[in-house]
Amino acid sequence: MLPRIDEFAFQSGRVLANKYEVLERLGKGWEGEVYRIEEIATGIERAAKFFYPHRNLGDRTMKFHARKLSRLSSCPILIRYVTHDQIVFRGHKVKFLVSELFEGEQLVVFLRRQPKKRLTIFEAMHLLHALAGGLEQIHEFGEYHGDLHHGNIMVQRSGITFDVKLVDLYRWHGTANENIREDVFDMIRVFYDMIGGAKVYKSHPAEVKWICAGLKRSLIAKRFRTAGDLRFHLEHMEWDSM
Repeated sequence: MLPRIDEFAFQSGRVLANKYEVLERLGKGWEGEVYRIEEIATGIERAAKFFYPHRNLGDRTMKFHARKLSRLSSCPILIRYVTHDQIVFRGHKVKFLVSELFEGEQLVVFLRRQPKKRLTIFEAMHLLHALAGGLEQIHEFGEYHGDLHHGNIMVQRSGITFDVKLVDLYRWHGTANENIREDVFDMIRVFYDMIGGAKVYKSHPAEVKWICAGLKRSLIAKRFRTAGDLRFHLEHMEWDSM
């Protein structure tokens, strides 16, 4: 039986696998922890995701992430996979993936710094467009993200534009179309929350309400089958009342 390890808590300066120096922890989730690391031999900074052994039985979780990231390597919205490695932690093997480092921040952190902890409609539309355009490429492969929320979306803002990266892919067992529809719904839910959620929804213009559709899954699925449909709509919609 694999051990239940719920935290690694690697400290800055710790050397792992004789190759990497820990710089800081970037996040913690259900599957494991993500750290900013530096390759000792090259001085290049990267991100490394360490999997809790009981969440990575038979290395299935690690292989799922590595293979999917490799298969979708042409999709710039995803973090680029570099390699995999392992360490021994408390006498047990721990696998980890090494990926490119994105100099952004979680959307949930970004929103906390905004006035009233939300974005204006104009700002949120731009972020939604970047998100939809990136997911569109994933959906064109017949693939999906599977776990879109404020903690799995990384953003870096430059003027009115947003560079967006997605982390922590998830594996569902539905059909490809079902999973893609879930991505679209989750993306619109993120947009809905970015602009204030239920508290201010009534005050939003009709164009916004048409996109959000009151978060009714059947209506959203009818309007936007894929992220590409949403991206197309955003590029051709009228902005008069906004």
